[in-house]
Amino acid sequence: MGDPELRPVVSTAGLTAAAERLSLPAAALAPALVEPGTRLLADGAGNAALLRRQWAGDGTAEAVVLHRAGVHLEHPSVQATAAAWGCDSVCHASTGRSVAVRPPADDAPLTDRFRHLAALAATRVEIAVALARDAGGERTKRDGSPVVAADEAAHAAAAGVLRQLGVPVLSEERPDRPVDEGAPWMVLDPLDGTGNFSAGMPPWAFSAALVTAGRPVAGLVADLSSGRRWEAAEDAGAWRDGVPVRPRPGSTVVVPSAPGSGTVVVPSTARRVRISGCTALDLCLVADGSAAAWHDVDRSGTRVHDVAGGLAVLFAAGGAALTPDGEPLVLHPDTTTKIRFVAAPTAAAALELLAAVAG
Repeated sequence: MGDPELRPVVSTAGLTAAAERLSLPAAALAPALVEPGTRLLADGAGNAALLRRQWAGDGTAEAVVLHRAGVHLEHPSVQATAAAWGCDSVCHASTGRSVAVRPPADDAPLTDRFRHLAALAATRVEIAVALARDAGGERTKRDGSPVVAADEAAHAAAAGVLRQLGVPVLSEERPDRPVDEGAPWMVLDPLDGTGNFSAGMPPWAFSAALVTAGRPVAGLVADLSSGRRWEAAEDAGAWRDGVPVRPRPGSTVVVPSAPGSGTVVVPSTARRVRISGCTALDLCLVADGSAAAWHDVDRSGTRVHDVAGGLAVLFAAGGAALTPDGEPLVLHPDTTTKIRFVAAPTAAAALELLAAVAG
């Protein structure tokens, strides 16, 4: 019989129960409910562990087990948490004992191997972006979007990790590579929200997706300004900081930019419009139910690297994305052509949004 599965504690009742198991006051565990870099794991059999993500002396990330009851460092749930954080090791705070985070086997499904590497890539990008923050040299692309030294540093850090998968990598920062018909490909935006990053105004993010037959089948979006992470795999689900997420109806619509016409068209149910400046995160907000919909159909459009990671999360969570013609969105290995679509909890909700925009 294997180790029982541990799940993230997300309620105060669960936190109180875990505190009793760990012989700690509940207040000591409360940060695990709100901080992306702290995780409280527990099961129904009295096992629990409090983990924190931090940087090791060699500049890699490690998952530190601060407190535990009936949980060892090699426990699958501890290992899975560390892997999703992009950590290289798991360390016990009291003894200093450390074990490596185990990568998926070479014959593991492609989506599993992608998720592991994407999490590591996001962590490498965190460091690269921090080191390049004061490098200067901002310039403007033809479409008016800014480019800073951190963009190039982020690309180099991410691509260096993702290439290990042996699948073509397309990036905002490089000309497209050829992709064989029917072959899988990866696409990444190493630093989505460069304008936000340059201004020091959150959010900005790392985004990557694995695409097969025009559909993103796995993805990861990491908010580098807050530490939140969304990850997903087709037929497995979507998670935000280890907790499963689903889209849901609501009254908030997110859009990528202010419209040239001076107005934003939304469904009659919408009460709020938000512009974050980070499209990958916008789509994740629809996936996890924080926002009800996203669209750019009354604008010039976005590019595949801007949206693929967020779409992977949206689709795995059960959401939908439709083109202005009402057809399911299909992705192509082309980072230059702009695409337009609506994203919503269901195809019906997406059609309602399309009708509102058309009307």
